[in-house]
Amino acid sequence: MPKFAANLSMMFGEMSFLDRFAAARAARFDAVEFLFPYAFEPEQIAKRLTRHQLQLVLFNLPAGDWPAGERGLACDPRRAAEFEDSVALALDYADELGVRQLHCLAGKIPPNVPHERAHEVYVANLKLAAAACRARGVRLLIEPINTFDMPGYFLSGTRQALGIIDEVGADNLFLQYDIYHMQRMEGELANTLRAHLARIGHIQIADTPGRHQPGTGEINYPFLFGLLDEIGYDGWIGCEYIPSGDSADSLAWRAPWLPPSP
Repeated sequence: MPKFAANLSMMFGEMSFLDRFAAARAARFDAVEFLFPYAFEPEQIAKRLTRHQLQLVLFNLPAGDWPAGERGLACDPRRAAEFEDSVALALDYADELGVRQLHCLAGKIPPNVPHERAHEVYVANLKLAAAACRARGVRLLIEPINTFDMPGYFLSGTRQALGIIDEVGADNLFLQYDIYHMQRMEGELANTLRAHLARIGHIQIADTPGRHQPGTGEINYPFLFGLLDEIGYDGWIGCEYIPSGDSADSLAWRAPWLPPSP
């Protein structure tokens, strides 16, 4: 049975961020994820998790100035010290919030930086981050993101990500596989999931076109959820989609995978 986590950065946008935890529980989610916690003190988030009996399964390392278009620090040779500080900050939040997986955004390739140099810096930063995470019992994830939505993003394909994981050589570095992004970039969803299940630490979903909830686009999610059960995926599936309309109404697709109401 798939286990779904509500992505509170994308869902329940009808209300303030801290009110979205209650909305997730009311919608019968047991877990949540989001992009960043850093606008709040850890205690503020921890109280919501405890009050609503939710598990926080994932968030991102700091990514620079997100509103200005920055999408990560890890491939930028000018920001190595800032990246190291960002790892320490994320791990402090992870400890406070009981999170055992963190995602490291690669970032866009900076102007006038050759791809080879960005690759070199990214690998070095991942080695540093993976070692720091291992010392705290945390897994580090990297996620290929489609370059239609995020032009210039350094990491954009499964093969590229797996090659980098091999190069880093850390046993706590895994692939975050976003079905929406990889459908846009490469397809071959079922074969990729089968072939690389052991290296996938987290899965996220949205349909395409539109990045809305399952059932609004071309991806056969009932088939993929059945496949994930068949091949033994037991991790969380993050609902990182933009609801088409009201967030609660967007959840009708989930009905076949909900346990009976108590």
